[in-house]
Amino acid sequence: VQLQACGGGLVQPGGSLSVSCAASGKIFRINVMGWYRQAPGKQRELVASIRHDGSTNYADSVKGRFAISRDSAKNTVYLQMNNLVPEDTAVYYCNADIRQLVTDGFTSYDYWGQGTLVTVSS
Repeated sequence: VQLQACGGGLVQPGGSLSVSCAASGKIFRINVMGWYRQAPGKQRELVASIRHDGSTNYADSVKGRFAISRDSAKNTVYLQMNNLVPEDTAVYYCNADIRQLVTDGFTSYDYWGQGTLVTVSS
């Protein structure tokens, strides 16, 4: 399985940006997929995630500003980021917990995509 992230870049405070992440490979079901971020000198933290049943989870710091959505047919999630602030500056990583059919049955694996840099600065 591969996770391909797209988007990111430089945006001014108050601006908007979107990132997307597409999963490909031997996928039976995506259990949960989302975005983490890591700012310089800080630990990686969950930004937003969406589960198989459509339920979502957001970090408190982004609630009301960010929105995660998905296209299940394309195994793709989107993160729309609005009203960005400098504190949102970080490398954003796509993550997915994917159920796969292996030799002796089903099991789930955790995958990471390459990071994409989001910089919020004037």
